[in-house]
Amino acid sequence: MSIIEALILGLIQGLTEFLPVSSSGHLIIGKELLGIEASESVAFEVVVHAATVCSTITVLWLEIWQLLRGVLKFKWNEEMQYACKIAISMIPVMLVGLFLKDWVEALFGEGVLLVGIMLLITALLLALTHFVRFAERHSIGYGSALVVGLAQAVAVLPGLSRSGSTIATGLLLGIKREEMAKFSFLMVLIPILGEAFLELVGGDFSASTSGVSSGALLAGFASAYVFGLLACKFMIELVKRAKLIWFAAYCAVVGVVAIASQMM
Repeated sequence: MSIIEALILGLIQGLTEFLPVSSSGHLIIGKELLGIEASESVAFEVVVHAATVCSTITVLWLEIWQLLRGVLKFKWNEEMQYACKIAISMIPVMLVGLFLKDWVEALFGEGVLLVGIMLLITALLLALTHFVRFAERHSIGYGSALVVGLAQAVAVLPGLSRSGSTIATGLLLGIKREEMAKFSFLMVLIPILGEAFLELVGGDFSASTSGVSSGALLAGFASAYVFGLLACKFMIELVKRAKLIWFAAYCAVVGVVAIASQMM
């Protein structure tokens, strides 16, 4: 993977991580178009996902700081309760990481056909938030946090949007729009940073192991971080207005094109 290719893929990751269109699916399509081997995938994807997590921390630093400050008081206050909800939401995806990691990584080598099918499912989920309207009744609770967490765990499938799945699930549960967007972005911080740390400790970022040079990894990280900043701010504002139907149409078109390209 060249530095230019890494910059392009980092841009794709940064723009699509927070938009409900599946960053992992777009990375696979991007690699297919650029002729990059799937074996160069895992370490690079961990790096660019970590970059967009850093984008989230940058955009939501005030909320994160207030949350940490409240938790460190070691009282059963609103911040501690919110942190517990985030912890509950992370349980399903952590179980997937512990017991199904090899299976999930193998799916990323399945190619564009699987991505196309999952993009169609993403389109269906997003369309439901437009046509099936639930009143915004409440903030996120412990039960709804677990349900949203299950949606995040299922969204490890390439092409099934994580943000799209979690936000759509939250909206269908009647959770307030802006709160659901922020919760969706916060709930992924620890799992992705934890995976990046384990990859780093295990030496999987070395060029000999990952197949990607340090320069390409750094270029991908920088590109994903910068464009992630833009996409994160945009997505929070977008969810307030709940205009997700256009993303449903986009996912449907890309999904159909991806499937058709593999049938020819």
